[in-house]
Amino acid sequence: MEAAEGKNVHILEELNRDIENLSLNLKKFIKEQVSVFKKRGVVIGVSGGIDSAVALTLCVHALGKENVYCLLLPEDESSPSSAALGAEICESLGVPYEEVSISPILRSLNIYDKKEQIIKRTCPDYDPDLHKTSLVLPDFLNQGLLNVPYIQLVKDGVPAGKYRLKANDYLELIGLQNVKQRSRMLVQYMYAEKLNYAVCGTTNKTELFLGQFVKYGDGGSDFEPLADCYKVQVYALGRLLNVNEAIMKRPPSADTWSHFTSDEEFYWRMPLEILDQLLYAQEHQLPTEVIEKNTGLSSETIEKVLIHINRIRDSTEYVRAAPPICYISR
Repeated sequence: MEAAEGKNVHILEELNRDIENLSLNLKKFIKEQVSVFKKRGVVIGVSGGIDSAVALTLCVHALGKENVYCLLLPEDESSPSSAALGAEICESLGVPYEEVSISPILRSLNIYDKKEQIIKRTCPDYDPDLHKTSLVLPDFLNQGLLNVPYIQLVKDGVPAGKYRLKANDYLELIGLQNVKQRSRMLVQYMYAEKLNYAVCGTTNKTELFLGQFVKYGDGGSDFEPLADCYKVQVYALGRLLNVNEAIMKRPPSADTWSHFTSDEEFYWRMPLEILDQLLYAQEHQLPTEVIEKNTGLSSETIEKVLIHINRIRDSTEYVRAAPPICYISR
């Protein structure tokens, strides 16, 4: 981007520019990848969220509904709306789908019991019969670089306490939670190999940029049509493709806690439109004054956020990287 143009750029306008052409290119990409892999179609996990809804709709347009198979992969802590919204979009597109609970896999590994033990020793007031739980971090724009994770108890939809997690407990919880995404991908590949289909991923550019996916979980697909589309662009694609309004309005979430926890509450720690503008500005090396004009943030806050983003990228570099290979010269 030229310096003169960069000073006058309207980031959200740039992100939402020429969405129709973007849609055409993504459909072409999907068709080409299935051909390259010599597969008959695609399997896609449908979560009731915007990313899988957009990826599914693009696949149907590119390949035909008869060449797409959807899996709804709930577990005990999933929101009931996830499977309901997933089934609704599959039915509206006329795509065959199947619901396969991953809870038996998780119970066989004692994931729920181990998670409950951590919550009980962290939260003295926790009662599994009364409380739902979520994992949250402080709002970044109001509380800065503080990066302390908390378990939040929720009773009848109302916050009932927040308890700071010890570092070791936090790491163990993340490991337990990540088994959910890895179990879902395991099931997708089981079906894909049976059908001679490719697995279509649903990771977007915002997630890819930050390493916000699980290695060999939701990051373990055959191809990723949305991985160069910021989340804001995914929503623009959803509007273009007439994705169900309930899905469009649903807050983004990994949906792995008993209390529905949005990505803004845990991972992003700021509104999506602010985050995507900052990531775009960093990618295109836009000056601070342009970022101030677009986001309304102060230069001091922008500096802190960019430090925060760089820390996340550094800490998740291993998630984005392919396994290193020791090449032996011959």
